[in-house]
Amino acid sequence: MLKTQFMAWAGMQNALDPKQAYYLMVMALIILTALVLHLVLHQGILRWMRQKTDVVDTSWRQALARNKLLSRMALTAQGMILEVQASIWLGSGSETLALITLLSQLWVLLYGLLSGFSLLDTIEAVMQNNGFGKQAPVRGLFQSLKLAASVLAVILALSMISGKSPLLLLSGLGAMTAILLLVFKDPILGFVAGIQLSANKMLMLGDWLEMPKYGADGAVIEMNLTTVKVRNWDNTITSIPAYALISDSFKNWRGMSESGGRRLKRSIFIDASSVRFLQQTDIAQLEKSLLLKSYFDQKLPEIEIFNQSLDLSCALNGRRLTNLGTLRAYLTAFLNQHPDIHPQMTQMVRQLAPGPTGIPLEIYAFCSDTAWLHYEAVQADIFDHIFAVIAEFDLRVYQQPSGYDLRQLQQVLPPTQVTSALPAVAQPTVAQPAAGETTVSQATVSSAPAAPTTTPQAS
Repeated sequence: MLKTQFMAWAGMQNALDPKQAYYLMVMALIILTALVLHLVLHQGILRWMRQKTDVVDTSWRQALARNKLLSRMALTAQGMILEVQASIWLGSGSETLALITLLSQLWVLLYGLLSGFSLLDTIEAVMQNNGFGKQAPVRGLFQSLKLAASVLAVILALSMISGKSPLLLLSGLGAMTAILLLVFKDPILGFVAGIQLSANKMLMLGDWLEMPKYGADGAVIEMNLTTVKVRNWDNTITSIPAYALISDSFKNWRGMSESGGRRLKRSIFIDASSVRFLQQTDIAQLEKSLLLKSYFDQKLPEIEIFNQSLDLSCALNGRRLTNLGTLRAYLTAFLNQHPDIHPQMTQMVRQLAPGPTGIPLEIYAFCSDTAWLHYEAVQADIFDHIFAVIAEFDLRVYQQPSGYDLRQLQQVLPPTQVTSALPAVAQPTVAQPAAGETTVSQATVSSAPAAPTTTPQAS
């Protein structure tokens, strides 16, 4: 009715073609409505909602604003309104209507797809803030959904443009299955690997991952469809193919963090020549230690009863305390009363097989704090104390001779004795002179006095 009245009015105007005037009026109305709607949605409602989001610190509102979900939904609604307007004002057989409808549908399809992406990103952000996203490969799953939705959107867009059924395009994809599998090999393998990692709880965000093959040693910061990103302790980023975590082995330190104890396993090397039996004066001095009181109260009566009928004039008879065994008892008591050692986990001071570097005395315990800095501080404090108290047991820590030791030896002994005390080294080869030649060095060597053949014994 409105169209008929407008064309009749335009016909009375000699300067206007009624049909062209109507189309110009419709297009101006459609454009004006779209502009007004865009300003109302984006400069009015969405701006007001963003201001409210900045004031209220809510995780889901922040996620909505960051991922532009409402903005993309508004653009999708604008495309739908544009199509409705065109169908109202333009005739059903109009080419202009067909063009506007096609463009509107492609617009709606594009921004509808982007709105779906924003919705998935928002859900992922909320789930990660709540902690559930760290226990499941949410990003890999959502990326798989995005990939499938993108393929479907492309098929629908081609169907709209060509005017053919999307089923024909889908049937054509069946013949390209082998090519698609080859192209999307990594996403498919990554998706399957993500499901296996999640189902078996093998890896989560924030876990300490160690995988020497890929140079990874740090915290997992991202798990997507094809890769797992690890921030190493030197702040470098290592990307590992997701399927490599299924096919290869890796170490996950999450169990250590959840157990509440971090292992402390380190050895000190005792000079074997310093190990000896304790004398009565040594025992009297060490009995002053509160940590050794219970040890001596148990061992001394036991040894005395065992040695009653034995001839103790020979050192090979009977039982005696050693300084190394007493040190082990002291360190065991020291670990038992240490406030930073986990009391419910294994504690042990054990002697390992001796070697060319001495007798290894290993400290095996668990620190009750798994944080790296505190763990290292506790470990250093324990071994600082051990190195300091070893001298109280008349034991020596094995250490290879250093330049300082050689300088001290040079100050005490004459140079000839220092030379004889040093390890033998290969002498340099001197070139032989030609026949009839005599060198100054040879004359000097031949006239030099002979070195003493014996070394005085130390008193």
